[in-house]
Amino acid sequence: MINKQEKNQIKSNEFILQNKVKFEVFGHEMIEKQVNSSGNSGRVYLPPAWIGAKVKIIKL
Repeated sequence: MINKQEKNQIKSNEFILQNKVKFEVFGHEMIEKQVNSSGNSGRVYLPPAWIGAKVKIIKL
């Protein structure tokens, strides 16, 4: 019989097989945006209140 920990490990392995990883992030706010072209790179506009804040970008 498979216990809960083994089930979680199987689910984790399924994520790896799909070339995805699971992130657990704690923060204050989340926003979902589309990346726009800007010269030879990409750009994401964020609210002015976020200026100077530390952010993390995760490609979905």
